Amino acid sequence: MSVAKVIEVSSSSEIGVEDAVRKGLLKVAETVKNIKGAWIAEQKVVTNADGSVATWHVNLRITFVVD
Repeated sequence: MSVAKVIEVSSSSEIGVEDAVRKGLLKVAETVKNIKGAWIAEQKVVTNADGSVATWHVNLRITFVVD
């Protein structure tokens, strides 16, 4: 029998959502083993004064199997 745990992390990028997800997963993978998947729970953007996107933010729920 396997037991899985879900953690929630926030990550951001000036490039885009995909880059924010990648950065979040890579950072978590430094200390967590057996990552099985992730989903975007929430996403938002911070804009510049001219309305362009300054930063993309995501909240990720990451699932991993507990040893």
